[in-house]
Amino acid sequence: MDTIDIEYKFKLPDNAKESFKIRLNPESGEIVIPPSIDLPEWTRLGFEQCPNCPYDTADTTYCPAAVCIVDLVRCFNGLVSHDRVEVEIITNERRLVKKTAIQNGISSLMGLLIAASGCPHSAYFKPMARFHLPLSEPIETIYRVATMYLLAQYFRQEQNMLPDQALEGLTEIYRNMQIINNSLAKRIRAASETDSSVNALVMLDMHAQTVYYVIEDYLDEIRPMFSAYF
Repeated sequence: MDTIDIEYKFKLPDNAKESFKIRLNPESGEIVIPPSIDLPEWTRLGFEQCPNCPYDTADTTYCPAAVCIVDLVRCFNGLVSHDRVEVEIITNERRLVKKTAIQNGISSLMGLLIAASGCPHSAYFKPMARFHLPLSEPIETIYRVATMYLLAQYFRQEQNMLPDQALEGLTEIYRNMQIINNSLAKRIRAASETDSSVNALVMLDMHAQTVYYVIEDYLDEIRPMFSAYF
């Protein structure tokens, strides 16, 4: 079975290069991770475990989200968040290159990894991982989140389940993600000497809070574009 492949390439301030190749299972939407024998202590489930985690340490050894970002955190441990880098993202369909602060590139990749990690709370975002939009702006994220959620309601209705057309369920999804982000930040702080990865996660959480608090404002902003449907 062919995988969905996404590659992030970073050209660092000292001209060193780092590459991350992500493979997604096209059916489950989850990341395909090769077995590792060198997982650090902070990836264990019981280390700063999320208070809303459905897993038990007696049955699950590692946090799936932490395992997915471990190489990312290791790689950029020596960089600070404002360091400028060139980020190149390659998929089967397109290639994007941008010069930006390292925290922006890490945040974009980290969001992809967490969404596809297998964490039950981030599983709602697997469709966004499948149709990944690198380095997206807040309004782009909100548009994609809203359309993804409404498509999910269409699928629910097809299965004779009650659809949520008012987007009320997004509140609970993002409330849980804020808890996940907070606990992951604690894990990363324990593993990092510099702030690049922590600040990248903070940026992800800011996006989550943006959706949580101002989604109606952003949707009102783009509403006129849909006038042909009214």
